[in-house]
Amino acid sequence: MIWSQQPVPKFNGTSVEAKVHGKRKLKLVNHGETYEMNCPHLLFKILPIPGVNWVGNVNIRCLETGLVAELSYRSSHSFLGLGGNHKVIKGKIFHSSSLKVLYEVDGHWDSTVKLKDTNNGSVRVIYDAKQVISGLKAPTVKDAKSVWPTESAYVWGETSQEIMNKNWEKAREAKQVVEEEQRKLLRERESKQESWNPKHFTVAYSKEEGWDCSPIHKWVSNAPIIAQ
Repeated sequence: MIWSQQPVPKFNGTSVEAKVHGKRKLKLVNHGETYEMNCPHLLFKILPIPGVNWVGNVNIRCLETGLVAELSYRSSHSFLGLGGNHKVIKGKIFHSSSLKVLYEVDGHWDSTVKLKDTNNGSVRVIYDAKQVISGLKAPTVKDAKSVWPTESAYVWGETSQEIMNKNWEKAREAKQVVEEEQRKLLRERESKQESWNPKHFTVAYSKEEGWDCSPIHKWVSNAPIIAQ
């Protein structure tokens, strides 16, 4: 997976919408398939009731098969923003050459999403949030001395664990510790006039494309991490 993102916030009075720009490419090596996609926007509602939601349109395209998924993340509100239908996802999967719709997607991304076969009308659940989230655990490092100090699972380990424990105050404190340490390292590099050079990928920026990253090597060695 190649993934780089640059959130650009926009204040809309009663909400803040963060447009997430960047490159996203997923390669399923065993299947010989490559998928390119964009990301929905993140909406933070302030009034009348605080909340967070994904909104906007997502396009997922398989370069080898020509299959395309068009998904729409949306929310509808009743009077004064109360009630309504929240966290809705709708869409379709079709072939780019014939434009024939093969499947219809419908559901809520915080509960279940269903897929309907337009050929025979059969419906099946393709995503169950409760089942997926209940099995998530923060990745842990087997031996902290055997990894680089910049290893993500090591740097963000405590923050990730507190998030999974839903201990938001401790997660916020752990996040602040990481951020302050990164600011300290940045000041040290600037004082020495050093530039940060990633080990495994190159980073580029342009006004037209925004931030982009590309791997330097085809494969990287496995980090000593227990990914649960």
